[in-house]
Amino acid sequence: TTGYRKNDMRNAALRLIVFWAGMVTLGVELAASRLLAPFFGTSTLIWAVLIGLILIYLSFGYWIGGRWADRSPLFGTLISVTSAAAVLIGVIPLIAAPVLTLSVQGFADYNGGLLGGSLIGVLALFTLPMVLLGCVSPFALRLSLDDVQSSGRMAGQLYALSTLGSFVGTFIPVLWLIP
Repeated sequence: TTGYRKNDMRNAALRLIVFWAGMVTLGVELAASRLLAPFFGTSTLIWAVLIGLILIYLSFGYWIGGRWADRSPLFGTLISVTSAAAVLIGVIPLIAAPVLTLSVQGFADYNGGLLGGSLIGVLALFTLPMVLLGCVSPFALRLSLDDVQSSGRMAGQLYALSTLGSFVGTFIPVLWLIP
């Protein structure tokens, strides 16, 4: 029974990590809109750039996370990935103003426009932490699988938890953290 208990605890931890990664992903996206607003406004174009880039980062993270998990299927590796994402997200508020100010100034001088300035600013601030968050779900899936016969069920459960976390992450920043 010790092996089953250990697996249950590991799978519970993986589910919690996936939920939190989903929540943080949407929280960062909403907070990013507030960081960009003083520099680029809140137009539909800015939202499209932000949402589009975050989706690209996550897609890249899913791809990398799956490959990484196959090469190093260790819980400790997943913890390192999520820890690095957390540290990088924590740095964003500290460097956002200088990065976005340079982005606005650089594109104003070269007439790069609103789209180019916001694109460079978002790229500079959010690429690595969001790619790392994208690695979490495929990594957790790899670590959760005991056999391929349950892979579909496990994938569904983990992605459902990630999406529920994203749902919660939509409201916590808007209703509590940002105000």
